[in-house]
Amino acid sequence: MTASDNRVQLVRDATFVRLDTAGGISGNRGTNPDGLFLRDARHLSRWQLTVDGTSPIALVPAEAATDDAATCVLTPQGTRDNPPAYTVFRRQTVSAGTLTDHLRLVSNLPEPVTARVDLTVDVDFADLFELRADDRHYPKPGSRYTAHTTPDGLHFDYDRADWHARTTLTCHPAPDTVATAQGAEESTARTLSWHLRLDSHGEAELHLTLRAHPHGLTLDPPPVPHTHRQTSTGTDDLNRACERGLADIDLLTIPVTGVDGDEVHVPAAGIPWFLTLFGRDSLLTSYFLLPYRPDTAAATLSALAATQGQRYDSFSGEQPGRIVHETRHGELAHFRQVPYGRYYGAVDATPLFLVLLHAHYETTNDRSLAQRLERHARKAVDWMLTDGGLEKHGYLVYTPDPGGLANQNWKDSAGAICFTDGTQAKGPIAVSEAQGYAYDALQRTAELAHKIWQDEPYAHRLRNAAARLRSRFTTDFWMPQADFPALALDGDGHQVDALASDAGHLLWSGILDAEHARRVGQRLLDPDFFSGWAIRTLSAGQKPYHPLSYHRGSAWPHDNAIIALGFARYKLAHEVDTVTNGLIAAAAHHGFRLPEVIAGYDRSATTGPTPYPHSCSPQAWAAAAPLALRTARHQVRNEPHT
Repeated sequence: MTASDNRVQLVRDATFVRLDTAGGISGNRGTNPDGLFLRDARHLSRWQLTVDGTSPIALVPAEAATDDAATCVLTPQGTRDNPPAYTVFRRQTVSAGTLTDHLRLVSNLPEPVTARVDLTVDVDFADLFELRADDRHYPKPGSRYTAHTTPDGLHFDYDRADWHARTTLTCHPAPDTVATAQGAEESTARTLSWHLRLDSHGEAELHLTLRAHPHGLTLDPPPVPHTHRQTSTGTDDLNRACERGLADIDLLTIPVTGVDGDEVHVPAAGIPWFLTLFGRDSLLTSYFLLPYRPDTAAATLSALAATQGQRYDSFSGEQPGRIVHETRHGELAHFRQVPYGRYYGAVDATPLFLVLLHAHYETTNDRSLAQRLERHARKAVDWMLTDGGLEKHGYLVYTPDPGGLANQNWKDSAGAICFTDGTQAKGPIAVSEAQGYAYDALQRTAELAHKIWQDEPYAHRLRNAAARLRSRFTTDFWMPQADFPALALDGDGHQVDALASDAGHLLWSGILDAEHARRVGQRLLDPDFFSGWAIRTLSAGQKPYHPLSYHRGSAWPHDNAIIALGFARYKLAHEVDTVTNGLIAAAAHHGFRLPEVIAGYDRSATTGPTPYPHSCSPQAWAAAAPLALRTARHQVRNEPHT
């Protein structure tokens, strides 16, 4: 797969690599870092090839042949009168913790020639959080980087206290020489050199295998089984987007530990920053996939039950019963320099866990998962009522975390929960969509208590709590002048009055009555909201609107997919078709892969959707969005899922 900045991105088995157009890696940082990545660390930061002492020319720039393999054609420098003596055909592949690089050198001359090949290699073992362009620096006391020459390559090691990581390079044939890279006396960079004889129009091959050995993995990471199967024989654009989405879900599937200590396979959030278990992302992705892959939901629920909060920890936001927001395996999380080893800063993951648990039962009629996770479900409800704020505040609330996330709903960037003047709301903040999730979670868990757990008093309690929440919600959140729900209530109970797409989630959860839902649905398709491609996160014309803002004017496929499911719930067929047609038209411009987010510019402004510059791709809930759109169409038309 080709990344948006002209680098090539390959992914397989929870491992990904980003290469330049000649197949190299320069170790850059910032928005689009290159390298080989596994378990939140960069296991290759420099991979620079020279031929005959110069950087090669890419006759055919690196291009993804498949999702996990790229090819390019390189030559030494040459002129019209002195063309290159040989050509390098390069093929690179990625698999579980491994990058392979196969160079085939083909002579262009009738007489023998010796090709000189040099490869400069280095590993910085950087944590992903170090690579972001946020000007943060993390001390690493006592850290030690070493490089050792082996008979057929190199070993790179990194040690810090009890942390150890390694990267190994194996070469066939072995290099003729290995030397400290020029100008790299204070780093571990090494240059390996070969002199390869090519007979008249002959060939020579060089096979390079680089393996990452992250801290905490005693064995090489195993391949992740791929479950992709065709969901339809149709060839229309929606089906093409569904097929591409399912293939991307396979690419993003990672192994984690389930509630019974077994290995389960769940969708990670996205590449490059989020190839890990994310509560909200994995839950919504699994929900979108439910009619087609119910096993994904079961795996996600098991993984999140295994990481459910057990104690109070202000650093990570852990609280008993709370569902985790994200998990990390990197060095900085290990030493608690960032709170994300298990970070619980999400107000919505816990109700979404309950929503998915019931939806899995509703879809499959399988009672066993709800029976196994009854204790976890009850603890999740307890969290919503207590630490989540339902009993004290009447709503699920969060307080911005200065060491973590300022906002703890899906719009989690700083400033995303704002008034129409652009001012960020202050906590404790009750965002609108989380109240809908809480209402739905209480209703659904009551049904589990009634049908499976045989606890009617508990079911009655939850139904009453849901009814009270629904009753006060419209009173407190509806803005009569705007005829639209507020984005949130701030800590003083004031309506956060920016007009935002979160209102569409209220249709999905069912917290609005039919008349209010109809008005919201129609309003979301007005031109200030609907760009022609998708519904914007914030309606245009408001002071904080910005079409290239992460959450204040861009458009997110998963957000629109949730809204489409809400439209279907209230039988708004025209609205379902409008959103579906816009998103699938956008997908057609990207090889039927929906990116994480697109810019909020109107469809009439350009021939295709304008990319958001920092979008993850592939990204799980965007990949699953076409499946949700298909489901919404089936629901609104009362058709069976196919």
